[in-house]
Amino acid sequence: MGLLDRRVAIVSGIGPGLGRDVALALAREGADVALGARTAAALDAVAAEVRALGRRALPVPTDVAKPEDCRRLADRTHAELGRIDVLVNNAFLGGPSAPVAQASMEEWRRIFDVNLFGSVQLTQAVVPHMQAAGGGSIVMVSSMSIRIIEPRFGGYAASKGALLAATQTLARELGAHNIRVNSVVPGYIWSDKLAAYFRAIARQRGTTFEAVRDEIASRTALGRIPTSAEIAGTVVFLASDLSSVVTGQAIDANGGHFFH
Repeated sequence: MGLLDRRVAIVSGIGPGLGRDVALALAREGADVALGARTAAALDAVAAEVRALGRRALPVPTDVAKPEDCRRLADRTHAELGRIDVLVNNAFLGGPSAPVAQASMEEWRRIFDVNLFGSVQLTQAVVPHMQAAGGGSIVMVSSMSIRIIEPRFGGYAASKGALLAATQTLARELGAHNIRVNSVVPGYIWSDKLAAYFRAIARQRGTTFEAVRDEIASRTALGRIPTSAEIAGTVVFLASDLSSVVTGQAIDANGGHFFH
């Protein structure tokens, strides 16, 4: 038996990285999975992988910045898969790299619309179904930007910081309904995009990609950069009964890059 047998999960932000690996990790543990993202091709590809694991998959094109899309994703999941036990808010929007003093507030609003309001709106759409079922687990995917403050990431870091506060408030408010609400806080996650970033740093420094990769990996206690599949394991823990008394917490999953 899997940790999530006979349960139904929703994962937003489905794509080639963490969203895909979270969906597959949940499916491997026995969950049926509803998939939300703006890109239909990504949804269909991951849905096929979920079904190949023997689980039901429900791809629903979703823009979490739109309340009506959030309600449709929640209502279709409940209607077609029968229940909602787990919600993983993984959809996010990065921001322009402008100093805060010169930043466009319109750009900040776009970031907040997805990272904060999108996550809260989807949570609002799911909570009544969880309350009716007697409980559930909600996992917010946060960012190392709330732990290590860097210049030019103000809008993104502020949106994730606000989401952390909202997560803790939700945990306090929903605990009486047996709904747990937690955050996963990744550090660097190995991907093609991160590799391209390291190559750009290497060019700027006049060094090699391997030197940059190894130097950054050496900052972690484990000496390596986690994969998205490894981060997905922490999400599974929070989704499952193994974390039955964990709520309102932010679990750092970063290989020991920083401690909190």
